[in-house]
Amino acid sequence: MKRAAALAFLAGLLFGAGLVISGMAMPQRVLAFLTLGPGWDPALVGTMGGALAVALPGFWLARRRGAPLAGGSFAAPGRSDIDRRLIGGAALFGLGWGLSGYCPGPVIVSAGLGKASAWIALAAMLAGGALVRRFMPAP
Repeated sequence: MKRAAALAFLAGLLFGAGLVISGMAMPQRVLAFLTLGPGWDPALVGTMGGALAVALPGFWLARRRGAPLAGGSFAAPGRSDIDRRLIGGAALFGLGWGLSGYCPGPVIVSAGLGKASAWIALAAMLAGGALVRRFMPAP
């Protein structure tokens, strides 16, 4: 168990470093990418392409093995249909991302770097998650 925790910690550090180096922890950069038109910043396309180049061989290998490298299953828990909850959650996620410039990974990295805007966005994400669990429990 200690080995798994250490590997997860190292993976998180590597992920966070990648977010900082790529500029994805900077909301103004992300918002410039999400804004189509004048001022559009295509730099994150390269970041996403690099992430896919690293992830796809791992997914291919895990599927070939029949299980992820760390064990477990590819099967998603619960339902797999598209319903109002999924569409609503995706819309809220996109709205929050577009308004703040943060998604869950970068907000944690930026909060760790001491950015006040990240702490506000992180608090909003945690509050939203708590509200959903409270008022919209999983079916």
